Amino acid sequence: MLNIVLFGPPGSGKGTQAAKLVDKYNLVHLSTGDIFRANIKGETELGKLAKSYLDQGQLVPDEVTIHILQSEADKHTGVNGFIFDGFPRTIQQAEALDAYLAARNTSVSMMLSLEVEEEELKKRLLLRGKDSGRADDQNPEVIQNRINVYHRDTAPAKAYYTQQNKYKAVNGVGAIDDIFDLLCAEIDAGASK
Repeated sequence: MLNIVLFGPPGSGKGTQAAKLVDKYNLVHLSTGDIFRANIKGETELGKLAKSYLDQGQLVPDEVTIHILQSEADKHTGVNGFIFDGFPRTIQQAEALDAYLAARNTSVSMMLSLEVEEEELKKRLLLRGKDSGRADDQNPEVIQNRINVYHRDTAPAKAYYTQQNKYKAVNGVGAIDDIFDLLCAEIDAGASK
């Protein structure tokens, strides 16, 4: 199985690139952000809980995130693999993902990290907020907090995958198709090992 952790700060292009990678490699896209937003829209208990954290630019607690992701992944059997978008965001989540995949006789193939400078992220998020209507992308203070939370809580997950020789940095600035080509080159090089 090909299991990719697509990593990067808010606004780095994970969702855009994940959609293209899913099509090319026939993978299942598991986006914690999409899962949370669907639950928020459906006004489920999980959605209300997630919204209380997301509205402040905070991460949803690990145990909630891990549970929801595993239940979503369990819905898919006999697949070529997964793209994990927005997960894992902490070392605890990375360890939980490794344990979950090991129980399925597979593992994370690689972490592809979209690297984008902070000022570019802010511009992208504000633009996305105007286009999508997402409240968390329209408030500069919430955006800054999301970026700060990424640096403080999420970026350390890079070290976890670096120690496993699975971390690959990819320039996330440029034309969408050019970034996609860089990601595919990393995947194809990793698959040939």
